[in-house]
Amino acid sequence: MSESTFSPAGEQNLTNIPSKRKLGKSLPPKVIIKLGKFIWTTLWHMMMSKIAPRNQSGEYIRPSSQFRNFIGTQEGNPYKPAAGRYNLIVGMSCPWAHRTLVVRSLKELSEAISVTIVSPSPLEGGWVFNQQYEGCRTLAEFYNLAEPGYTGRSTVPVLWDKQTRTIVNNESAEIIVMLSEFNEFAKNPTLNLYPEELKEKIDWWNEKIYNSVNNGVYRCGFAQTQEAYNQVCDELFATLDEIDAALATSRYLCGNTVTLADVRLFTTLFRFDIAYHGLFKCNRRRIQDYHNLGPYLRDLYQIKGVADTCDLESVKKDYYGNLFPLNPGSIIPLGPDITYLLEPHGRERIGSRE
Repeated sequence: MSESTFSPAGEQNLTNIPSKRKLGKSLPPKVIIKLGKFIWTTLWHMMMSKIAPRNQSGEYIRPSSQFRNFIGTQEGNPYKPAAGRYNLIVGMSCPWAHRTLVVRSLKELSEAISVTIVSPSPLEGGWVFNQQYEGCRTLAEFYNLAEPGYTGRSTVPVLWDKQTRTIVNNESAEIIVMLSEFNEFAKNPTLNLYPEELKEKIDWWNEKIYNSVNNGVYRCGFAQTQEAYNQVCDELFATLDEIDAALATSRYLCGNTVTLADVRLFTTLFRFDIAYHGLFKCNRRRIQDYHNLGPYLRDLYQIKGVADTCDLESVKKDYYGNLFPLNPGSIIPLGPDITYLLEPHGRERIGSRE
């Protein structure tokens, strides 16, 4: 390009060029909208298939946990209960990990079983240790430490054996049962959350609540067709209505005593109005609006040590900030105000009538 291009004469010539040119017709708004919707929907299904595997009808299918050993005193079992030997790895936002923290707190096992915190990282696509643990930065690395070549999901909670340096179990439903094996080291050993005489009733409630409520909220939020969502949403609220009716005459699910059934339900109820009601489209009714479920949630929350396991900000940050397909803007709500959980619940009157 010659220097004359930048001369005043050159600039004067540029002013003679028409300011408007016909560049051809732009795409009609309808076409742009349809194209944008097609691209986003396609990408959405691709992302959802990674975080939420589905069946042919579009319903979310939760993969099974893969480490299923037990701690016990049985002869030949390499995993014996012992103070200081085991560590719980948890994410504060995760309802499944939250179960283990509630039982640990109720049994007062903090001096016997340590806790390590991980946090979700959207960039890593999984959980990351807040501080490096066992030489690992991510939970995926940690799973590979326990089982080289591991290709499954790296989930919380994890019950880690420091002595053998392996994962004992990563299924929350089994870990909370195992914690009863530590009565010798518990400061509240008399609390039996899974008594023999109530096991059948507890197991009945656990199965119903897991399918329709614990996992039901995820099946709503991760549904990939309208039909799948409608079906699981109906099932969720039918079960909540059934529980609400049962709690009219029973302080807790299995009588006048807290059991594992209550623990398993509590961690979902705590998150319901915070995240599931809006983000997961479980919005027919809030838990606090139920005649019995609302006070029941407050009753459990106010049990000594339970509130200390509840991390509102982590729940909001994880669900709203990290589930990109459900909240692409990652905008985290300022509310809700959960001080209502400290209001009187009146549930002790129901227990006194038994």
